[in-house]
Amino acid sequence: MVGISIVSFMLLNFAPGDAAEITLMRQNDGVSPSEEAVRALRQELGLDAPMPVRYGRWISDAVRGDLGESYRSGSSISGELLRRLPATLLLAATALALAVTAGIPLGVLAAVKHGTLMDTCCRLFALVGAAVPSYVMAPALMLLFAVRLDWLPAIGYGSPEQLILPAVALSFGTMAQLMRLTRASLLEVLDQDYMRTARAKGLSETVIVWRHGLKNAILPVITVLGTSVGYLLGGAIIIETIFGWPGIGQFMVTGISQRDYPVVQGFVLYVALIFLLVNLMVDVSYHWIDPRLHFDRQAA
Repeated sequence: MVGISIVSFMLLNFAPGDAAEITLMRQNDGVSPSEEAVRALRQELGLDAPMPVRYGRWISDAVRGDLGESYRSGSSISGELLRRLPATLLLAATALALAVTAGIPLGVLAAVKHGTLMDTCCRLFALVGAAVPSYVMAPALMLLFAVRLDWLPAIGYGSPEQLILPAVALSFGTMAQLMRLTRASLLEVLDQDYMRTARAKGLSETVIVWRHGLKNAILPVITVLGTSVGYLLGGAIIIETIFGWPGIGQFMVTGISQRDYPVVQGFVLYVALIFLLVNLMVDVSYHWIDPRLHFDRQAA
């Protein structure tokens, strides 16, 4: 977290443009402000202090939950992020649920039908999902299902119908990644001795694959699920902008376009914290998912 805060703070402060001058120009409808006014606002915002001093002030406030105020609106950034966070979490959670419920079963199906036409189709889907970015998928889905077929609303927030298109567009890449990884992991497991023993005992193929095979192949998939949270939160920036979704991603895009540095810094710190907490939960869950790790630790 310290490293992320330092990098984001330095990059944004090295960005071209004077935040004080841009703020005054926006307030004056594009009229260039005087040097005295710019100097006064820089002093008011604390931008005239050396960078280490400004970083120290910012990070000490951030530790206490205060991410500062927006240059543009003067509102609390922490309060604005908390107000918008549920919309982003709803979108990211729905996209993750879609990716899991479709990607993992498709990966199992491709592994079980290895070398068949079904396997080829699943691998083609994974290739397309990995190659097509969300900013291409989103307008394509909007054009097809909202404009041409008129089945779903193109933009908006509040109803389940308005959630479908952005969630599908956001989940597509993660879905393809989970499908590909599940297939590869399960293929390594299907030929293990304990799988042949389960078949020799007369267990059904469904029980063998889902209870014995997938359970032992799921650990790499769980690891990717943790890292996918960062991808989904980052991808939500584009998706929220395209579909008019009022989440923290749209708030960050507005901050970038208006040189509102505290907004961008607060967003980066917020997302990094969520990402690290989720990955910590994934690491802790390994011992619950795979008892072999617990037994190996006891043996050591």
